[in-house]
Amino acid sequence: MLKISDAANLALHAMSVLAASNGSGQASVTKLAERLGVSEHHLAKVMQRLAKVGLVKSRRGPKGGFSLGRPADEILLMEVFEAIEGPMPTRTCLLGHKVCKGDHCLLGDLVQSVNQQVREHLTRTRLSEMRTGFSALGA
Repeated sequence: MLKISDAANLALHAMSVLAASNGSGQASVTKLAERLGVSEHHLAKVMQRLAKVGLVKSRRGPKGGFSLGRPADEILLMEVFEAIEGPMPTRTCLLGHKVCKGDHCLLGDLVQSVNQQVREHLTRTRLSEMRTGFSALGA
């Protein structure tokens, strides 16, 4: 039932790979895309959006690439998600609007509960906690 867009998924994973490098140097889009097994073109667009809000820094040239804009322990997953998706909506209905008669949803409070759990997880989890799932580029 949980659905995170491809772009937000790429952003979260790319940021985790950068965090695994502990701020040591730049990572090119090519290397990041190879490491994640994703489209370089799509990842480049995602990285540009992250750079626009300062979550990553970009440097051009042969030794260029992307690095974290701030230390990983200062970046919340919610910041990464919202940089791509905008503010997380507070949904209570899968259809986006109520169609059920009365006050009872077919799924009870499941939709609201899942959304709240996801919001809480993204808000309390720092990027530094995610780096353990990845090895540094080149390692």
